[in-house]
Amino acid sequence: MPGGHLRSTAARVPAADNTWEAVQSKTFTKWVNARLAERSLGELDDICTDFSDGTALVHLLEIIGDASLGRFTLNPRMRIQRIENVNLALDFIRSREIDLINIGAEDIVDSNRKLILGMVWTIILRFTIEDISEEGLSAMDGLLLWCQRKTAPYAEVNVRDFSYSWQDGLAFCALIHRHRPDLLDYHALNKRDARGNTKLAFDIAERHLGIPRLLDVEDICDVAKPDERSVMTYVAQYFHAFSSLSKAETAGRRLAKFADAMQSLFDMQHDYGARVSRLIAAIRAQQDGWRRTSFEAVYAKARAQSDAFNAYKAGTKREWTHEKIELDTLLGDIQTKRATYNLAPFEPRAGETPQDLELVWNDLAAAEVRHRKEINRYIRQSRDALQRRYGSEANAIQAVLSGIAHALAALCGELDDQLATVKGLIAKARPLGGALRRLADLEKLCADANIDEHDYTVYSVSDLEYDTEMTLKALEKKARFIENQSAVRNMTNLTPAQLEEFEATFRYFDRDGSNMLSDAEFRAALDSLGHSFSDDEFAVLFTQLSCGSELISFEVYIRFMVELTEDQTTPEQLLHSFRVIAGDKEYVTPEDLRMSDLSPSSVAYLLRMMPKSTRMENAHDYLSYLRGVFQR
Repeated sequence: MPGGHLRSTAARVPAADNTWEAVQSKTFTKWVNARLAERSLGELDDICTDFSDGTALVHLLEIIGDASLGRFTLNPRMRIQRIENVNLALDFIRSREIDLINIGAEDIVDSNRKLILGMVWTIILRFTIEDISEEGLSAMDGLLLWCQRKTAPYAEVNVRDFSYSWQDGLAFCALIHRHRPDLLDYHALNKRDARGNTKLAFDIAERHLGIPRLLDVEDICDVAKPDERSVMTYVAQYFHAFSSLSKAETAGRRLAKFADAMQSLFDMQHDYGARVSRLIAAIRAQQDGWRRTSFEAVYAKARAQSDAFNAYKAGTKREWTHEKIELDTLLGDIQTKRATYNLAPFEPRAGETPQDLELVWNDLAAAEVRHRKEINRYIRQSRDALQRRYGSEANAIQAVLSGIAHALAALCGELDDQLATVKGLIAKARPLGGALRRLADLEKLCADANIDEHDYTVYSVSDLEYDTEMTLKALEKKARFIENQSAVRNMTNLTPAQLEEFEATFRYFDRDGSNMLSDAEFRAALDSLGHSFSDDEFAVLFTQLSCGSELISFEVYIRFMVELTEDQTTPEQLLHSFRVIAGDKEYVTPEDLRMSDLSPSSVAYLLRMMPKSTRMENAHDYLSYLRGVFQR
């Protein structure tokens, strides 16, 4: 462009060897002109020729890159000046870590059409499309997923690509109607009028949304296959134009996350109740079986019954012990999570409470003693005093374990207090190792005295070692859980769903249970969450987070992850989200929820849990629902 000024003429595309070059040249030229208009520069005829002196390319990069490229020749008259201008632009592109393959300044100065179109496409990808992200996907995949999600409610639209899927014009119309239904009545369209639908969408987008008309109707409707790059460039303008209209989407996303968190808690609570009921029923069935047992003064039969009881203790009872500890831990986790999310404490149904389980468990212990005594009455040959001594010490150990289990199940209150209590329980459990060694010595004495069974206890050394090991593991697991909850309790930007995802990811890659991640584990965790970094970027990031060490803690990990999140699940924010979805009504309809990007399962859950509105038929009272969910 001689004279340093951009020519202001209608955009024209010269004849090309094939259709895609012509369409891309026209589309990319219009895209460039839309950017150059920010400096009130004249329009280009064709980028493949008007980039040859480098001035328009420099202006374009300064605008989209929001940076000055430095001094360049405004009115290049010699070839060397044009090459210098173009080299300045290419150096800037490469400084932004954009790969340019097989293109040099001479190719642009000499108007090499294919290479110039490839370069402009690379620039469009970097500065217009690459920052688009949807559900962990980026660039082209993210833009395609965004289009698919936005057009999902429209039965006639099926976006699979950036070519054939747009030829009937309905996808363009659906995007506009989804965000601005006031501009276009999608349901009144003639679904077979491809050209009319496409033209209508292009007109509305240009007139009301400020989206430049980068394509002509014939570029979409009159070709065997629309050019993917041209269509993608144009559709990206829709994504950016509608980004400011995302309040309803944000509200829907928050409600979806809230519903997911509530559903997760509901599932945990339902699982707790069902498992407690199953355990109590199994224990009572076992006790009924013992009551129906008949005994004979025959050693072989009594011995067989003793063996059966021992098999129960080594198998079924240990499974029940493990299940009871797991249930105690699960209940504690439920209460801790509800407190973390500012929800009222969970109250199990009658017959499924910890007290109900404890009563049945105590009855089981008593029934075991009775059953064992009944067996031992027919095979007792040993010294009573030694049995008393053994039973006293074994029961004392079990009493400590039961007390610890009860304290763990009853754990509540502030996280710091809970952690102090758990650490105290760990300190109480660890000395049991010495008591177990003394009990093992007593067990050997009983064996030497031909005492195979005990009248005053049902706890063997193996039982108590197992229970002690399980109790210590449960305590240490609980301590790590509370420490992790403490690490995130002030991070109000971390939503429940994200907290669960981040915690689960951390636990998965924390292979040794140290509550620390190595660089490889941390990188794998980030990759699994959809956050990838180059080797150099990751090296700098890990050094910063680990302060030069070889590991990072859960707290450092979760503080880093919270920087990538924005939403909070608070009563005020959820009330605001419901109001946005309901259009400031005091009730919300099923249609409101379905049009807010909530998943079908989330919609079904909220409709099931919210009370019916007294103001409107087939509507729900979200105000009463929120008052019932959150603590007052």
